[in-house]
Amino acid sequence: MSSIANKINQLSTASADFESELMGLLERDMLIADDVTRTVSDIIARVRKDGDQAVLSLTNLFDGFGAEAISDLVIDVDQLQTALDSISDEQRQALTHAAERVRNYHEKQKQTSWQYQEADGSVYGQKVSPLERVGVYVPGGKANYPSSVLMLAIPAQVAGVKEIVATVPTPYGDDGKLVFAAAALAGVSKVFTVGGAQAVAALAYGTETIPRVDKITGPGNIYVTVAKKQVFGEVGIDMIAGPSELTIICDGQTNPDWIAMDLFSQAEHDEQAQSILITTSSEFLEAVKASIDSLLPDMERRDIIETSLLNRGIFILAEDMEKAAAVSNLIAPEHLEISVEDPESMLDFIDNAGAIFLGRYAAEALGDYCAGPSHVLPTSGTARFFSALGVYDFQKRSSILNCSAQGAHVLARTAGELARSEHLQAHALSAEYRLNPDLD
Repeated sequence: MSSIANKINQLSTASADFESELMGLLERDMLIADDVTRTVSDIIARVRKDGDQAVLSLTNLFDGFGAEAISDLVIDVDQLQTALDSISDEQRQALTHAAERVRNYHEKQKQTSWQYQEADGSVYGQKVSPLERVGVYVPGGKANYPSSVLMLAIPAQVAGVKEIVATVPTPYGDDGKLVFAAAALAGVSKVFTVGGAQAVAALAYGTETIPRVDKITGPGNIYVTVAKKQVFGEVGIDMIAGPSELTIICDGQTNPDWIAMDLFSQAEHDEQAQSILITTSSEFLEAVKASIDSLLPDMERRDIIETSLLNRGIFILAEDMEKAAAVSNLIAPEHLEISVEDPESMLDFIDNAGAIFLGRYAAEALGDYCAGPSHVLPTSGTARFFSALGVYDFQKRSSILNCSAQGAHVLARTAGELARSEHLQAHALSAEYRLNPDLD
């Protein structure tokens, strides 16, 4: 049997063209085909115009649901609780444990309002408030993801959001109950079994049944991504998500089977997922290749894993660990495993990563389900400027200014001078009206 692993792209940082070769394999062009953009624009326009009827028609068309009325697409809080009560004890225990850990982690992210007072009595500060209503888009299609419900909704709940609604492409089979059960645990008030661009449009603009929200969070397919781009400004969004990614930096001392399976765990998401291994040991790289060839035949999603690894997988040989970190920063991966003897020592070298998994035992899969941090993370190199989803995504901050008479008197001279230099007379006069000769 021929080796699959030997067909995976392999690069060396010693190559003069390494960076250009790497960028070519990352394939992160954010340009979207015109036909997709037009299709999404048409869907959004239909939902804005026809509301529930458009959502119902489009859901039946794309998901084959066969719903007769919009009410068939609504799962209320009682139904969510029924789903939680009906799953197995083992499933309920696992979901509950994961929910507790996610909630505990995000409790530590909460930001609070603050103020300080200056000597003249003026007070400045910041008021932190939760968003009123948010929509979480739970991805679906090839699988159901109850874990995503927890990772999206619990940070919003911790932030104090008053109403959380969720959309999810029509769940298939009994696994759909887990999505509803997770929603019950995460404080979701209502679920709409709607997916795609129509779900994003409904959340952004509202329909007779689906409420308009302040912010939409959660990843989806290309149509969901484009829809979030198009409605941004009318509604807040968390980030623009692409295919899932994992980069592993390994010193060659971790069990190669562990590393191979970690690569598989990312690749099995879909054919576009990207798994990258950076190591300083050519011998270890060969051992990982042998593990891939040995373990792959037993994988239930073997075809997806194989396609992902062959099309988008990359092996990188680095001269040393510092170079490995530099390459990782260039990739700016969604998930980064640092599988080395002293992972803490490498943290100072890492600037760009959605989530960092330190040590040989911190498998990325643990973060996907129950470690605590949200698994909703920046992809496609956007970890250069986006962060992991958290409580702060569901809070807004208002500046506070309370000037005393003395404070306004002092500031008015500065503001007036700057305003006149910008030829904004009313600004200058507005400030200078607060001047008080008695305070000179």
